[in-house]
Amino acid sequence: MPKKLKEIPIFNNEDEEREFWAKEDSTDFIDWDSAETLVLPKLKPTTRTISLRISEAMLEKIRLAANKRDVPYQSLIKMFLKERLDEEFKVS
Repeated sequence: MPKKLKEIPIFNNEDEEREFWAKEDSTDFIDWDSAETLVLPKLKPTTRTISLRISEAMLEKIRLAANKRDVPYQSLIKMFLKERLDEEFKVS
């Protein structure tokens, strides 16, 4: 007999939903064995604009490195940050 699934509550906002799923086991609410793969090609992550103060010399080096890779310098900064964060939070 299949497991009886709990009903997913209605959330008022993303923060409320994030908090809920951080505490709950999704297998109590979703039958992952019958889940289908879904591709969302136009979905973009939420972003926030920040100000970052760096030296002119560092910015010039970043721009040179970005130019060598043929990418915008802001994209290169994000790539560097992602690589470092992936390394920092690597599961041992």
